[in-house]
Amino acid sequence: MASPDYVILGGGVVGLTTALELKSRHPSSTIAIVAKHLPGDRSVEYASPWAGANWSSVATDNGVQESWDEITYHKFEDLADKFPEAGVGRMELRALFDNKIEDAAVLSPATGKVWYEKLVGGLRPVSEEVLKKHGVVFGWDWNSFIIDVQKYLPWLQNEILSRGIQIYRRNYDDIRELIKDFPNSKAFFNCTGLGSYHLKGVEDKLLYPTRGQILLVENPREPIVKQYEQGGQISLNGTPLTRMHFRSPQRVHRDTTYVFPRLPGGGVILGGCRVDNSWDGEADLEFAEDIKRRCCALAPELGKPEDLKVLYHGVGLRPSRKGGARVERTIFDGYVLIHNYGAGGAGYQSSW
Repeated sequence: MASPDYVILGGGVVGLTTALELKSRHPSSTIAIVAKHLPGDRSVEYASPWAGANWSSVATDNGVQESWDEITYHKFEDLADKFPEAGVGRMELRALFDNKIEDAAVLSPATGKVWYEKLVGGLRPVSEEVLKKHGVVFGWDWNSFIIDVQKYLPWLQNEILSRGIQIYRRNYDDIRELIKDFPNSKAFFNCTGLGSYHLKGVEDKLLYPTRGQILLVENPREPIVKQYEQGGQISLNGTPLTRMHFRSPQRVHRDTTYVFPRLPGGGVILGGCRVDNSWDGEADLEFAEDIKRRCCALAPELGKPEDLKVLYHGVGLRPSRKGGARVERTIFDGYVLIHNYGAGGAGYQSSW
């Protein structure tokens, strides 16, 4: 194969987004994505399909990480308004915290403020009645986005193909093998996520897995007799979930509960947990029952835990990294190699 100008290793949300951004900045360039896993695959090695996913910033650096999330927020605004087929939708998020605000890791230390308050149109305090009902210390509602990853990842791939970007299915365990196959390329982008832990030539031991477990359940529904002009019909209309729900002691914490509806008709994601340094890819069905109970308590619209209709169980390994994501230009064996991995659970909301 002729060497494209740019080669991207990795087909997750970061790799796919990188390809589109490169093409927009360099429209005359030739670009290729090389990946073992692509949209439609389900593997514990491939984190992107298991994400919730939404926009809820965890950045508190008063710097580049916050700017990544801000750029992505504006991009999601554009996608939600102009490209409904992309699977990005506007939706309110209700976040409840068990700790007081100073201990909830939501404030940027340099400013003592929530950096995105203005960006999202304000943080609306949850009523005392709701706080008491859930036994939490504080909470906010704000304007956010839900991402249906089962629509969004294929949409990104289709956009890539429509712009002439090539996609190759290949598995590399050494970055040098990739360079050898494309010796005339100008630059290589390493977007392998947790794969960079084992990828020879990189082997970044600052990476570690943060295990998450989710369930996809049917949207709540109940039979309702609805009269139409041409006669009566049975319509299956459920109690709608009008917002996302989140509860945790801190913004990033092992014990976290969330309910993310993929409307319309895409089911509801229930989670979850954040277990650092666990490579276990098997779903714990006993723990799944605990997720059900917590989620139904958080969002009563779901109904009773025993009545939930589970479509599948999932486990994903977030690509976490000590010190944060690595976004860095290097020279490797005389070639430009740009690393973009290690975003942990913020891959979607910082992707653009």
